[in-house]
Amino acid sequence: MPFFAYKARDARGELQNGVLESADRNAVADQLFSTGMTPVEINETRRPAGESGDAWWVRLTEQKITSFDVQLFSRQLYTLLKAGVPIMRGLAGLQESAVNRSFAKVLKDLRESLDAGRELSTAMRRHPKVFSHFYLSMVRIGEATGRMEEIFMRLFTHLEFEREMRARVKSALRYPMFVVTAMVAAIAVINLFVIPAFAGVYKGFNAQLPLMTRILIATSNFTIEYWPLILVAAAGAGVAFKMYIQTASGRLHWDRIKLRLPIIGKIMLKATLARFARSFALSSKSGVPIVQGLSVVAETVDNAYISSRIDQMRDGVERGESILRTAASAGVFTPVVLQMVAVGEETGELDSLMEEVAEMYEREVDYELKTLSAQIEPILISGLAILVLVLALGVFLPIWDLGKAAMGR
Repeated sequence: MPFFAYKARDARGELQNGVLESADRNAVADQLFSTGMTPVEINETRRPAGESGDAWWVRLTEQKITSFDVQLFSRQLYTLLKAGVPIMRGLAGLQESAVNRSFAKVLKDLRESLDAGRELSTAMRRHPKVFSHFYLSMVRIGEATGRMEEIFMRLFTHLEFEREMRARVKSALRYPMFVVTAMVAAIAVINLFVIPAFAGVYKGFNAQLPLMTRILIATSNFTIEYWPLILVAAAGAGVAFKMYIQTASGRLHWDRIKLRLPIIGKIMLKATLARFARSFALSSKSGVPIVQGLSVVAETVDNAYISSRIDQMRDGVERGESILRTAASAGVFTPVVLQMVAVGEETGELDSLMEEVAEMYEREVDYELKTLSAQIEPILISGLAILVLVLALGVFLPIWDLGKAAMGR
């Protein structure tokens, strides 16, 4: 359907403008009248709702919508729905009280979409930069089960957990990143300034230099001569990698590699499985059939590889296999989790046991994050030791040989 830009006056006489998707101008006018607004001007436009026609510098300086805004929105909407406030009236109140004006525009578009007869998840899908795929999938579960307030509380808890996890990861990586940056800067200075200066001194030796010294000098000469090519190659590799992981096969391969990375990989795996277990427990408790629940949950894990394993579980359940057998064949769950699944499937308490699985994984993620710095320190020390060893062998060994030769004379 086409988009129409409108100008209208609300009940207080204030001029409002925006963009609506509708069949024609008359449908837009009817939609505005139904919300208590009197249309002044309606023109067809190619610009989708949510995109501003302002100048580029206005869009550049526009206040950004953060994950905290979405988290706060989830908590507020849970409270309003639990209190029995209609969702349209709740969104109107949240729009007026929103501190972030950019998020207020999103809420306004949600109200207009709901008033046009769309579902909330459909309205949110128009703002993919604000509401993640996981968020939309959870809202769809709430719409299917009629437990919207519980879904928004779960989303608030989930976003709070992820925000704390990101904060802890940043805190744990601050010192390692400082050390790595210092090492990279030291290597650049050595290649561009230190080694060339020593190379001029070594030329007067008229002797065969050690292998490590020749390697360092060759590396330095290559860096000095081809540094623009190195920068272009690095930028090209970064762009090519980004394009590759945007493809279906590339994302699947990269998401699988991420789970196998040292230290960080196991944290990402446990966090992803915690999200899966929490979502599966919620859909099961809400009465969603297992096959349908697995289909929705596969979209919530935000990892293509784990999602493919869950799809494999769903296909197995459709063929009549037990959840335990399909979970074991997926190859991503620990033996403890498989035992919990077996007990839950036997007793009919799978939803509550999956919640315990989620809590177990979340506790393990919390512990891993607390000890992240201690796990990274040995790698940093090893890197520094290798750097010092290379410098000692490559830079100072010829000087040491020259000193011994002079003493021998």
